[in-house]
Parts: sequence; C-alpha cells; structure tokens
Amino acid sequence: MTAEPVHHWPVPPQDGYTVDDLLTLPDLPPHTELIDGSLVFVSPQRDFHSIVIDLLASGLRRTVPPELKVRREMVVVIDNRNGPEPDVCVLRAGAVRSTKQTYYQVRDVLLAVEVVSPSSESRDRDTKPHKYAAAGIPHFWRVEMASTDERPVVEVFELDKEARAYVPMGTYRDTLKLAVPFDIDIDLTEIDQF
Repeated sequence: MTAEPVHHWPVPPQDGYTVDDLLTLPDLPPHTELIDGSLVFVSPQRDFHSIVIDLLASGLRRTVPPELKVRREMVVVIDNRNGPEPDVCVLRAGAVRSTKQTYYQVRDVLLAVEVVSPSSESRDRDTKPHKYAAAGIPHFWRVEMASTDERPVVEVFELDKEARAYVPMGTYRDTLKLAVPFDIDIDLTEIDQF
C-alpha cells in the first residue's frame, strides 16, 4: 500500500495576500492570480484556450503601433490585493522595462482579454471584467468557444468612464475588425490552422 502524497498548502495571512506576496512567494504554480487578497491557482489549460491566446496575440502584433506592446499571461497590478493575469493584454510600450519583468501596472493597460474556461468562467465573465473596468482599463474582450463549430466568439466591450463599467460594442465570429484601440483585423477562422 502506498502512502497518499502530503500537500503543503500555503496558509494565508489573516488579512489575505498582497501583490508583494504574489510576486515573491516561492514555488507558486504558473499563472497564479491574486483576487481580493486570495491566491487563485489556475487549472490546466484546454487546447482551445492555448490556441486562441496564440491567435489573438499574433493577430494583434501584426497591426499594433510602435507605442504599444502585446503581452500574454502577465500579472496586471490593480491594487495591493488584486493582481489578475489577463490571457492577452495591450499596454503602453514604455511599461516594458526589462525581459525579467513579471508584472505591469494597470494604468499602462489599454486592452485586457480573457478566454473563458470552464474552471474560471465566473472570474472571466464577472469578477475580472468588473475589476478591470473599476481600474479604468479602456477596452475588454471576452472570448468563448462557439458551441456549433468550436471557433472563438469575441465579445468586445468599451469602458463607460463615468459608470466605470463596460458597454458591449459587438460580437465577432469569423473576423475581428476594429478601429480601437488601434486598427485590428484578425481572421478568427485561422484557428483551424493551429
């Protein structure tokens, strides 16, 4: 008979974790996020999640102006108790200071993208967009898998600055063609080639 593995789960501080903890705790699993002072461990990705991130990041990089950069799966510091990790983000080029950098400040992010996964559906659909809007990120995209052909469906939102909430601007199924935050033209059917 074999012994069950012993897990040494971190015990949170009484007032919860901080961004400093997120950025310095050793041996955290990849893609750990901080939401309201709690560490969130991400489940393994599905193939759809991975290839959609690649498709969007490469599509954005084709037309991104030089004053902006595209990054995938990097922590965005909203405040001391929130450091989510958008699947893709577009940020000001000046925010990129080093290849060793592990996070960006929310003030530098123009677009946050979340690819919805079954294990993170509530966070991707509700929690994170509310936090991104409250923090002032001007653009948000939510991407889900179409039930019919398993291709990405991209819902595009823009920030209503007064309400600090996102307003839907359109749903895109085959082609994502936008003029903001810059000229974007992504063929979503390219997912079939990945």
